[in-house]
Amino acid sequence: MMDYKNHIKIITLQDLLKAECFNVKVSLQIIENALTKQNTKDLIFPNKVSVVFDESTQNRINCLPAGIRSQEVYGMKWVSVFPVNPHKYNIPNLSAVIVLSSLKDGFPKAFMEGSLCSNLRTAAVGSVAAKYLARKNAETIGFIGAGEQAKSHFLGMMAVRPSIKKCFVSSRTNESCEKFIVQMKRFYPEVEFVGCGNDYRKSVVDADIIVTAISGQDTILKADWIKSGAFYCHVAGLEDEDAVALKASKIVCDDWEVVKHRTQTISRMYKAGVLNDSDIYANLKDIIVGNKLGRENEEEFIYFNSVGLSFLDVALANWMFQKVEEKRVGTDCVLQDMSMFDVDEKYFVK
Repeated sequence: MMDYKNHIKIITLQDLLKAECFNVKVSLQIIENALTKQNTKDLIFPNKVSVVFDESTQNRINCLPAGIRSQEVYGMKWVSVFPVNPHKYNIPNLSAVIVLSSLKDGFPKAFMEGSLCSNLRTAAVGSVAAKYLARKNAETIGFIGAGEQAKSHFLGMMAVRPSIKKCFVSSRTNESCEKFIVQMKRFYPEVEFVGCGNDYRKSVVDADIIVTAISGQDTILKADWIKSGAFYCHVAGLEDEDAVALKASKIVCDDWEVVKHRTQTISRMYKAGVLNDSDIYANLKDIIVGNKLGRENEEEFIYFNSVGLSFLDVALANWMFQKVEEKRVGTDCVLQDMSMFDVDEKYFVK
């Protein structure tokens, strides 16, 4: 009888927290390093599969596979984004799980809760962009949206721009703004927080860094609200009017070739012929490795668009798996220890 030894580790959010995986600074380092490998043979990076169940709400489930040869790991993030959830069911709009497999034998090695990794990865990409593209002495940040992505981005932005002294936040409801402030104040009590309710203009008009992280599909951010020298981080789908991108001195993406086939603001502009390839200044990797300059003066308004790259999730998730192993948490589970044809005949149903 062959010994299959098909063991997998089941990893919950509590396991990840016990393993000290809620680490913003390390997440930033992992993501920045992984971005430098973009478009290299070290990565296996298939296309994302996305199924939209409702065009009006953009309720969708995505499958994002990727592999990293040097780490001998292949993984998949299975993530649902249902923008109606917070307002209809009072639950988060995002849920995710991650499966990691070994490239030595192909067997799965981990099944983990994925929202921590997904939130940290998304925020890390925007924050690494801010490291290169925002004013170095940025003192104010403004959010449209007050959910988990907004909170994750606040923590990431504070890591790269500790000069931030004031944070404006707006959302559909005062309650979500207040919750954002209460939760983030625990991490950064020295920052002055200003709740703006649903006055979106007020939350961004004085901001050196602007982040839109909304679950809806609406052109909320207006070009004439944005001051000279601002850095704008576009997180989700349709969040800003076309004039915002047209106002930018530079448009930078995590990966323009991926972005332009999606449904984000600049993706729609490209499909409509309003933007073309030459209007995109660079991918973030080009700036990190020094092929392109980042911010060149204090007056540039720079627009950053992130679509999400699965190899970044796998890089971060694999680090989390290693931390879980190191801390000896998680639950070991045997999926299979024999061939189905080696089982006792009593289990065979004719």
